[in-house]
This record gives sequence, C-alpha cells and structure tokens, in this order.
Amino acid sequence: MPNYAFETVDVFTDKRFGGNPLAVFKDARGLSAEEMQKLAFEFNLSETTFVLPPEDAANTARVRIFNRTTEMAFAGHPSIGTAYVMARAGLARGEDLRLEVPAGIVAVEIERDAEGEVSGGKITAPQPLSTGAEFSADLIAQCLGLAPTDIVTETHAPILASMGNPYIFAEIRHDAIGRCVPDISAFRRALASREDLGNRFSIFVYTRDGANIRARMFAPISGTWEDPATGSANAPLAGLLLRHSPANANAFTVRQGEEMGRPSVLRIAASRSGGDITATVAGQCVPVFRGEALL
Repeated sequence: MPNYAFETVDVFTDKRFGGNPLAVFKDARGLSAEEMQKLAFEFNLSETTFVLPPEDAANTARVRIFNRTTEMAFAGHPSIGTAYVMARAGLARGEDLRLEVPAGIVAVEIERDAEGEVSGGKITAPQPLSTGAEFSADLIAQCLGLAPTDIVTETHAPILASMGNPYIFAEIRHDAIGRCVPDISAFRRALASREDLGNRFSIFVYTRDGANIRARMFAPISGTWEDPATGSANAPLAGLLLRHSPANANAFTVRQGEEMGRPSVLRIAASRSGGDITATVAGQCVPVFRGEALL
C-alpha cells in the first residue's frame, strides 16, 4: 500500500490557525485524478495541491489544484503555499519558481524573514486581466442577503473578471461587508439563468478605504461557503481597479477572512504593460501538520 506524504500550511498569515489552510502532496506521482479529487474532498479545505514533475524542464513543477468538487485552472493561496512547502523541503532551486497549472505558468518569488528562513511568497497571476458580463445589483444583493442599495456601482457595475480563474466582483458599502449571508438557492438560480458561466458562480465583494481593502468571497456552489483568503480573486481585483484608474500601477493591502475567525492579509498590486494589466499577490505562510495518506 503506497503512502503519500502531505503537509498543511496556513497561507496569508503569520499566525497558525489564521489565513487559508492548504494541504500539499509533495510527490503525487502514481495518484490518479480521481484519487486526487477524493483526497481533496476528504481534506475538506478550499483547495488541496498535488506536485508532479514539470512537463517542460524549464519549469519547477506541475501542480494540480483541486477544491472539494473539481480541479481548478489556477488558485492563489495554493500556488504560494505549494511553493513555500517546496522551498522549505529543498524541492526547488533558487528563489524564483515556475509552476505549471492549466491556466498557464504561475511565477512565484520566494520571500524570507530576517533570519533567512522561507516565510511566504509572491505570485504573478498566469494571465492578464480579462472581463466579461456585468450583473445587476439586485442579483448580487439577492445572493448575499443585502439590499440593492448596498451595492456600490460608481467605479464599476458587478462584473465577471479573471486572471486565470473567474469571479464576479462587486463593491459594497462599508457597513454591508459584515452583513453578507450567502443564499445558495439564489446562487443556483443565478447560475441557471446564464449559459456563459459554466459551473462557476463565485462572488467576491469588497469595500475600500484608500489603499486598504476589506473583502469576502463566497462560492457555495463549489462547496466553499466562504473563503478565508482568495489570491486568484484578489489579483484581478487589483487589475480591475487599475483599469478604472488613470494610474499605471497600484498597490493595496487586503484583509479577508475576519468574519470567519481566520484573519488573512494579502498584498496585491497591478501594473499596465502595453494594453495588458498584470497583477501580483503576496503573503506569508505558517506550517501546521505533516502526515501520510494511505492509498
């Protein structure tokens, strides 16, 4: 019976039991996609990652990312957390990693503390900003138990945006961030009303105060009632705000997960290059568990 070693880390935090937990299988050779999905379901975390040899020798590793129900093309905290585990275990050379995911290449810059120990990482999203359909304030309000007047549309209407993983972004009033209560029936009705969303209908809401942002992300259809920290959504958030700004670059500190008791801190930034907008997401990690799966 083969054993598969795993480690868990809390990502986007410097304190254990904060941030977003992640399970990482450091050597997933021999595991089928079905087994990976079952293991992700068993862990019951937002995501679980499986490290494989790269298809291109110029890259560091191929990484498969599974949430509770499906494989993901890209995700932020799994990319940082996986790179953190690999760097601590001596499985990556140098300070710059290149992770192959279905959405493209995720570049990861390893971060270290004052003693030189690996402390976290900064990722560059694998795709430039893209945007899609807009949604009504009424629909977002119904999904989150808010009033339509809680949805702020001065900068942008609720809109689908992505840098490798699509979310619906809506700015909301500051006093509404703590009142969000997802209604899964409303989420399902909203998804069923559209033919262009596949099987995803995830809502990311935020409120701004200068360079500080409070955020929450809800994806109950895919099994994540609420996510403590969502790197793959915060990257396009930085890009979306830059698109609606005359600046060529921006940077924000995002707090997420506080309502869940898992406070998270993400550092996000975006920049323009020609007609494209790219973004980075950075944060710290803390190790939690080590173990083996028996298959």
